[in-house]
Amino acid sequence: MNDQAPPVAPSLPVPAPRSPSRPLTVLLALPPSATSVSLGRGLGRDLAAEGIDLAIASDGIELLDTVRAGRADLLVLDMELPGPDPSVLLGAVQAESPPTPVITVVPRERRVGVLSLLRGDRDDFLIRPFAPDELAARIRLRLRAAAGLPAPTVLGHGGLSLDVDAGQVFADGRRVALSPTEYALLVALAERAGEVVTHDELARSAWSEPVSANLVQVYISYLRRKIGPDRIRTVRGTGYQLDG
Repeated sequence: MNDQAPPVAPSLPVPAPRSPSRPLTVLLALPPSATSVSLGRGLGRDLAAEGIDLAIASDGIELLDTVRAGRADLLVLDMELPGPDPSVLLGAVQAESPPTPVITVVPRERRVGVLSLLRGDRDDFLIRPFAPDELAARIRLRLRAAAGLPAPTVLGHGGLSLDVDAGQVFADGRRVALSPTEYALLVALAERAGEVVTHDELARSAWSEPVSANLVQVYISYLRRKIGPDRIRTVRGTGYQLDG
C-alpha cells in the first residue's frame, strides 16, 4: 500500500486590496521579544507571497495611528502588549469606522474574559502558544470574511481544527502533517464527531478498494500518534469515535 505524503495544500485565495493604491495590510502588535521578531519575519514572508503587507506596531499609540489612518485591513493584537490596557485599545479599534477585524492573542487563563469583547464573526482569537501556520490561516479567513467572501469549510472538535478546503489540520494550536489516508480517516471521523463510525465506513472514506478492519486499525494508530492518543476512542467490534 503506497501512501505518499500529501502535496502542500494551496493557500485560500484572499480578496483584492480595498484600493488600487495599496495592498492589503495586516498590522501585527505583539510584545517586543525574540519570539515576536521571528514570528513577524516568517509571517511577513508568507503573506508577501500572497500580495499582503505586514506592518508592525510596537505600542498602543502607533497601533491606533495606523488603524485611524486607514492603513490596516486587519489587526493582530496581543492582549499582553505593554503600555495602555489592550482591552481599551481593542475597544478603540472596534469603535472606528469602517470597522477593522481583530485577531486577539491571549494566554489560556484570560480566554473567557477576552471572548466577551469580540464582535461575532468579525473578530477571532488565538490561545498562546500557537503555530505560526495557524495564525496565517486565521488571517486569511478574517480577510475573506471582511470582504464578504464565503468562508472555507472548517471542522473543529475538542482542540482539533480541520480546514477542509486548504487540507490543513491543527491539534492544540500546532499544525499536523498527515498522509492522504490519515487525513481521509480524520475527516470521516470529524464530520461525525461524537458518533461511532464503523470500520466499513472508514474504509470506504480512505481507500478505493475493500480493506480489512486490521488495516483500518493500523492507520488509526498512526493518526493517534499525530493528533493525540485520547482523541479517538475504539468501540470494540464496531469502529471508532472522535472524542473531545
